[in-house]
Amino acid sequence: MSRRITIPALTAGRKDWSVALYASLVTFLTYATVYAFRKPFTVGTFETEPRVLGIPYKDALVVCQVLGYMFSKFYGIRFIAELKKSARSRTILLLVMVSWLALLLFAIVPAPWNIPFLFINGFPLGMIWGVVFSFVEGRKTTDMIGASLSVSFIFSSGFVKSVAKWLMVQWNITEFWVPFVTGLVFLLPLLLLLALLERIPPPSASDTEVKMARPPMDTAQRKKFFARFSTGIVLLVVVYVLLTIFRDIRDNFAADIWKELGYGNQPEIFTSTEIPITLFVLLLISSMMFIRNSAVAFRLTHWIILAGFVVSGLSSFLFISGWLNGYAWMLLAGLGLYIGYIPFNCILFDRMIAALGSLANVGFLMYLADSFGYLGSVGVIMAKTFFHIRSQWSVLYSNGVVVFSLLGIPLTLMALYYFNRKIPKPQFT
Repeated sequence: MSRRITIPALTAGRKDWSVALYASLVTFLTYATVYAFRKPFTVGTFETEPRVLGIPYKDALVVCQVLGYMFSKFYGIRFIAELKKSARSRTILLLVMVSWLALLLFAIVPAPWNIPFLFINGFPLGMIWGVVFSFVEGRKTTDMIGASLSVSFIFSSGFVKSVAKWLMVQWNITEFWVPFVTGLVFLLPLLLLLALLERIPPPSASDTEVKMARPPMDTAQRKKFFARFSTGIVLLVVVYVLLTIFRDIRDNFAADIWKELGYGNQPEIFTSTEIPITLFVLLLISSMMFIRNSAVAFRLTHWIILAGFVVSGLSSFLFISGWLNGYAWMLLAGLGLYIGYIPFNCILFDRMIAALGSLANVGFLMYLADSFGYLGSVGVIMAKTFFHIRSQWSVLYSNGVVVFSLLGIPLTLMALYYFNRKIPKPQFT
């Protein structure tokens, strides 16, 4: 007599929903607050500062911070994968305090000797996402919570830049002091949010039954998991590198792009595009939690990423061709970018682990992808400088999005084909 092996239902009870809503709000606000210690310096153009080793001063700042982030991600492959559950909020606070001290030294030390402090600022901040996400992975409601956490990238980037720009315009804070002062504005909210973060309950037994346990991974376990799924992981990492490059250009040089488009003196411009993008992506990704089967959700996530490439690439092509104005282009290109980028940071790897039925944790896979993503970002910025590419950032960004979209679409389809063959089929005995 045959017996059908059933898949546990991905249904959430009243308590699960209460925890999900609480965790969504707290993680969203926590990571949005952390962004105040990372992105405010990008609102400055630093046009009066001389070049450093042939590199524009602001480019040097961005490269240094992104290098710090990149090294942090490589270090985080081990640090986050092996992270224990105790004292995680204190770990976040320590990392933020180091980054904030670096911003103080950046303001005090004269240029160009203050540039290395952006590296020191970026290194500790690069590990915070993994610590925050460790509070919420492996739950029936992780899709919703992770979506809320991840769209904070979009909202907070625009919001903290608007705050920083307001401090510069209304209070005459200099480009060098505005990063430290912006961090000061957000310090007390961060302390409160860290206390609330610790109150998120751990995954329940039913969460673990549906989504697999998410234990720390030692070196041998990480090597074994990678070897088993190496081709698919490499394909997804390459896709993520493409998305990270033009996400990082948009994030770091948004002030320059908006200025080139004629919106340079409008602080609210940073949030007027990012808020609608945030809401749309949040609704789209959160809706994935209603898909009970993780294999189906994992496959569908590939199609969402592909759709993001299509929207970004097509809108950029229309902008280059003169069919879209600058504002509409930044809105649509940003929407497509984050439709593709955000799933990596919340549902793709979480659903992958559940669909493949292998013990692992999201932190290991995310930091593996992030490390190469930021390596690609540094490479593009350095190439623009050393190959003497004189194009404006708006021109480089729009053309780059078209090219990367044409590359990203087939790579995403290849990854989907690979994992379709690796996902265990329903068994009958």
